[in-house]
Amino acid sequence: MKKYVCEVCGYIYDPEVGDSDGGINPGITFDDLPDYWVCPICSFNKDNFSTEV
Repeated sequence: MKKYVCEVCGYIYDPEVGDSDGGINPGITFDDLPDYWVCPICSFNKDNFSTEV
């Protein structure tokens, strides 16, 4: 599964880990994150993420 990085703060969303603070269980791909999900560090939305290189 691809990891995604926040272009604002550098947070990396790893689908194998999820986001427990945001209620996202492990195994949820970035594309399957709910539209209301935001970066847990800087609170920017998914539009500010790109695939990690």
